[in-house]
Amino acid sequence: MSSIPVVVTHAGKRHELEIDISQPGEVFKFQLYSITGVEPERQKVLIKGGQLKDDTDLSSLGLKPGHKFMMMGTPAGKHVQAPKEKMKFLEDLTDAQLAAFGGSTPSGLQNLGNTCYMNSTLQTLRFVPELQEELQKYQSSGPSAGALGGASGSSSLLSGLGGIAGSDLTSALRDLYKQMGQTTEGFPPMMFLGALRTAFPQFAQKAKNGQYSQQDAEECYSQILSQLRQKLKIQSTDGSSSDVSFVDKYLSGQMVSTLKCNEDTPDEPPVETTESFVNLKCHINQSINHLRDGLIAGLTEEIEKNSPALGRDAIYTKTSKITRLPKYLTCHFVRFYWKREINKKAKIMRKVTFPFELDASEYCTDELRAKLIPVRDRLRDLRKDAEDRERARKRLKRSAASPDDVAGGNAGMGGFGSAQSKAAEAKEEAEKTAAAIKVAADDANAPDWEQELKDKLDPGLAADDGCNPSGLYELMGVITHQGASADSGHYCSYVKKEGGDGKTWYFFNDDKVSEVEQDKIESLAGGGESHSALILLYRSAPLTAPDSEKK
Repeated sequence: MSSIPVVVTHAGKRHELEIDISQPGEVFKFQLYSITGVEPERQKVLIKGGQLKDDTDLSSLGLKPGHKFMMMGTPAGKHVQAPKEKMKFLEDLTDAQLAAFGGSTPSGLQNLGNTCYMNSTLQTLRFVPELQEELQKYQSSGPSAGALGGASGSSSLLSGLGGIAGSDLTSALRDLYKQMGQTTEGFPPMMFLGALRTAFPQFAQKAKNGQYSQQDAEECYSQILSQLRQKLKIQSTDGSSSDVSFVDKYLSGQMVSTLKCNEDTPDEPPVETTESFVNLKCHINQSINHLRDGLIAGLTEEIEKNSPALGRDAIYTKTSKITRLPKYLTCHFVRFYWKREINKKAKIMRKVTFPFELDASEYCTDELRAKLIPVRDRLRDLRKDAEDRERARKRLKRSAASPDDVAGGNAGMGGFGSAQSKAAEAKEEAEKTAAAIKVAADDANAPDWEQELKDKLDPGLAADDGCNPSGLYELMGVITHQGASADSGHYCSYVKKEGGDGKTWYFFNDDKVSEVEQDKIESLAGGGESHSALILLYRSAPLTAPDSEKK
């Protein structure tokens, strides 16, 4: 018997089964009947050139393992069974059960007095899955937020907002995220705030009125990463004793920089250094309109320093190129600067647009670019191909679900109307069948992403699961600032929602959490005192096919 594995999609469900290609189509239809409950005579199994017939020779179809069939049809009658478990309504679930419920709105964070800068940072980092995984493994020798009482502490807890002796920021972050996962309401991050102010006293500064001052979200973001870099280590899996920092693996890149004097100094050759980075700076001036331009400007800067060859200060140009791209790339809009006239930080209001898909290969060395570009180009083709097929599937689904009002509209027209109606129905059915056959054929010929990219992946990059091997990034998080200076205003964050249409985002405004459409993100480019992007968090574009493409 010659059996091969195939996939059949029917009514939005995917069925995997083995078929004997030495048998006629009738046997295959009875197999489908046992799985779907749709009688053979009511089945439409689409194959290249039309529909599968009872006497079709399966061996003549040239089927290969993993071939995708599309089946249409409904059973003649359905028997409704009583549910095995009592139905639960959302209003009957506890808050903890709601938080664990798939698709539930994530919890917000209460503002404890000008702490929106911290709340927006925490919400953005919370959606890095590798961070959640490593935090769950983290063990600390010192007291943590959980050990000190969690969210419902006593008055001594409230009085400790300015600092908690011996607290560990990484433990506090671990416990905070755990507690947030157990509620859908606004959570008070008191223990983490105390740990943050203990580790970095600048966040405990107070204004003249005695209230805690507003702080810079970018500084908070960077300081949290600096602590995680020191504390959160990933245990080696190769048996070696050296553990790698979580931040170095997933959030930190490497670059090579060349420092050269602008004047003619034969006795002073250019100096080349290698350094790591946790964010790329987007410098903003009158000529910067897009993130790309700002990042290029940030990789080239002028520095004034003493020249040993000239015996005086001179201007040097520092140019940098990336040698390693991290899986998660942070881009920082440098919007704040010190304004001497008012003796305080001011904000650059200029509108600077940014993409949902970022190609970072142009910021890399020629050597790294040569490794990235083959993967990038093929990945782009695969993504476009998958998007085209998904649009075709949605059109077919809408067509199949649309009400057939042709017969109703022609009712009462007598024999002529009836004949005309039947002709229209037959034409519409033929068009739907042709469209379904094309979609089925396209799905059956969908490329295997793993095989398509395997030969193009550089072995060194493929072995580094914390890097980006294609140079392509997808925007996943935005921290925004509203107002005219860093010492005032308000911070919020936007994080892309997983699943669905891929164009819905969560909007975190302290303890208020809502959903917004993607066009709202496009409006965050700035141009005034309204919300403008300050920090962008990008993640590496996945090298695996979307669920709709997987065989």
